[in-house]
Amino acid sequence: MTTLAQDRGDHAATASSGPTRTILEQLPEISPGASKAATAEQAVRLRAVPYGFSGDKLLVAMLDPMDFSAADEISVTARRPVQRVGATAEVFELLLRHAYGITAAQMAARLAGSDEPTDDLSANLESVEAADLHRMAEQPSLINLVNLIILEAIRARASDIHVEPFERSLSVKYRVDGVLVTQESPPRHLQPAITSRIKIMAGMNIAERYAPQDGHITLRFEGRKIDIRVSTVPTIYGESVVMRILDKESIKLDLETLGMRTPDREIMARWIDLPHGMILVTGPTGSGKTTTLYAALTKLYDPKLKIITIEDPVEYELSGVNQIPVNPKRGLSFASGLRSILRQDPDVIMVGEIRDAETAEIAVRAALTGHLLFSTLHTNNALSAVGRLLDMGIEPFLLSSVLEGIMAQRLGRRLCQNCKTPAPIGEASRHRLAAAETAMFPSGMGFKGAGCDRCDGTGFRSRVGFYEMAPMTGDLRRAVSERATTQQLTRIVGSGYVTMRRDGIIKASQGLTTVEEVLQATQDAEEIPLA
Repeated sequence: MTTLAQDRGDHAATASSGPTRTILEQLPEISPGASKAATAEQAVRLRAVPYGFSGDKLLVAMLDPMDFSAADEISVTARRPVQRVGATAEVFELLLRHAYGITAAQMAARLAGSDEPTDDLSANLESVEAADLHRMAEQPSLINLVNLIILEAIRARASDIHVEPFERSLSVKYRVDGVLVTQESPPRHLQPAITSRIKIMAGMNIAERYAPQDGHITLRFEGRKIDIRVSTVPTIYGESVVMRILDKESIKLDLETLGMRTPDREIMARWIDLPHGMILVTGPTGSGKTTTLYAALTKLYDPKLKIITIEDPVEYELSGVNQIPVNPKRGLSFASGLRSILRQDPDVIMVGEIRDAETAEIAVRAALTGHLLFSTLHTNNALSAVGRLLDMGIEPFLLSSVLEGIMAQRLGRRLCQNCKTPAPIGEASRHRLAAAETAMFPSGMGFKGAGCDRCDGTGFRSRVGFYEMAPMTGDLRRAVSERATTQQLTRIVGSGYVTMRRDGIIKASQGLTTVEEVLQATQDAEEIPLA
């Protein structure tokens, strides 16, 4: 057996011994004395659980037994050498729960004590001094609680963490696959300390409790970089905190992985190959527009091309792409940034969002002068984007010249492919389906998720996109130049046009999602009658 000293050859190596060849496939007996060698927060962060002793060595079950830095940290904390032992993911999860009862709620319960205030909580919040808040937020147990709330959210694949104070309770929710899931919440009297700890981590002013603030946290989890955008707003019972988790390495910037069918990917490929013109992606906030544009930029990336983006904010860093964050405080808006970008001689430009007439005009003229420009708009469907730009004052003849394609999209929950099973479509959903849609489901059978360990019993895991592609044709260009309404454009594209709903129903028939998810996600989009 090799020792850590032989593996690494450094002075820290004496702290731990090399791993055995054993891979734990069954839950071993856990020694309470061993599990105390690491805190719950450490166990989650390092993916390592001390569970027993072998002579003077501490046995540590690890998901990655070659993670020497994790072993060294536990060795220093325990003040004894450690022996690293590999563990399967299932055994490791069981060890965590058995050793620590590892949930943020249980850690909060330990902090709750028996002295929870019962008088006017809002008055208590008024009387807490900033120095007291700072002292409360620096308590080791409180630090571990906040860390665990964040780490559990990342492990649950949450996109957001919501900490909401109410009169007699403090609510903690994770948004997983687009749905808010309520967690067991910490005691209400911990709210000032929890909020202050988050604000300290995000570099915010803990003394300012009556004005909205924004901050940013960067951390590493399981070897990857996690960015967290923090926003606070004052409410009558304290500050509401939302943390947006941007896990840059977990997202797959691939159009097929995002759920785009082959015909739509072929249309997107043609758009990407264009030398110039404007491509728009539309949909509400949170519909995945930016991710789709990132996937498109990743696909078209070529070292021979100069690609520049301006975004609010930059959500994911793209290799080889110049990305500019909007900064209104310094006078850098979409419009002013776009003007500067044009002086950089770019080949491809991405504008995070067209929000006003000035940005729209500059974007159109950029596309008109030999640039390929991608951007987003907030409209309910693809063809409505034309009317929105005309309302912003864009001349119809210019818009018809530069617009090459419009895509609308929504996101729905993807069925867990490990536990999906055939199931009859609900009566209410079946009545909402058109005849052509009903025909896609023989015997009225769709799919549902039964629930398993991989999807935490929800039946869903991750999300899938529903897309609507509108390439510009000669008839559409002519109609746009004549200021045609959305209804007139709809008649021109005809009944063969694949709407977001139709795209979603196709995916539901293939077992990628459910009919209910499609109907809910696309209910705000004006439907085009199907053939």
